[in-house]
Amino acid sequence: MKNDPRLSLRLHFEQGLTFGRGKADLLQGIAEEGSISGAGRRLKMSYRRAWALVEEMNGNFRAPLVDSSRGGAKGGGATLTELGQAVLADYRALEAMLRKAPELDSLRASLCDMSDKK
Repeated sequence: MKNDPRLSLRLHFEQGLTFGRGKADLLQGIAEEGSISGAGRRLKMSYRRAWALVEEMNGNFRAPLVDSSRGGAKGGGATLTELGQAVLADYRALEAMLRKAPELDSLRASLCDMSDKK
């Protein structure tokens, strides 16, 4: 649609944690791929960076968001905890609410038609 804004939701908590689309996408990737490395590859993120973000999230919530097991003969893996699933669902719900906000239509209607400016 013409003049559709690109929304970016980033939450800033007093503890210093920020939580935005990147971390939400990482959690989504872990849920779907079953591993931190697989989620990182999907997002074109190094394993080291993905692991650091997981550790940051796990350390800043009242309980871990991701449960991981070390590699070995069967390989490692990772899953979202119940809290991780809830945090991801809450973030996605906030994104959906923003996309449906009536104020977006008002802002969109306030923009000038850029085709008239050419």
